[in-house]
Amino acid sequence: MEIRPVTLEGTHVRLETLRAEHADELVATCTGHGMFQFFPIPMETPAVMRAFVAHSLASLAKGTVLPFATIERKSGHVVGSTSYLAIEPQHKRLEIGATFIAPSRQRSAVNTEAKLLQLTHCFEVLGCNRVEFKTDARNARSRAALARIGATEEGVFRAHMVMPDGALRDSVYFSVVAREWPAVKERLTRKLERP
Repeated sequence: MEIRPVTLEGTHVRLETLRAEHADELVATCTGHGMFQFFPIPMETPAVMRAFVAHSLASLAKGTVLPFATIERKSGHVVGSTSYLAIEPQHKRLEIGATFIAPSRQRSAVNTEAKLLQLTHCFEVLGCNRVEFKTDARNARSRAALARIGATEEGVFRAHMVMPDGALRDSVYFSVVAREWPAVKERLTRKLERP
């Protein structure tokens, strides 16, 4: 399982390996909307978003994270980001996380197709046994979205993260394992085919 920079392209979205020049559009489309309340990093300001991009690029250089810019193909604009995290080649598993999408593109084909592209790459190219997701236990919208794609809720890691305000976050873990992938792929494909 060798993780290296890659571009994943679908009908609605292209996931490009994150570059420094993506920062300006991430700042323009994704800050100032109050959408990071459940994130351990409050990326609401341009400075914090730029720091997130810089940290992601440093982690990419070390080979510990593969961050993507989420680009809407129709407009050509960067509308979010997502990453491969917690990469464990020995155990053929990783996490898809640090995912965010501009409010104007939420509940569209963008996130559904991005997940389909990432999971296809994980299971059919990298040969993953398991792909993990985690979210704040209070984030009902994210939990419902993960259940909708067919990920299995596995349990809660209590007091898992310290949030920016000092509160302790409980994280809910979900996963898709290799034997479940064909059904999850079919489910995501059907969702994209709906008008």
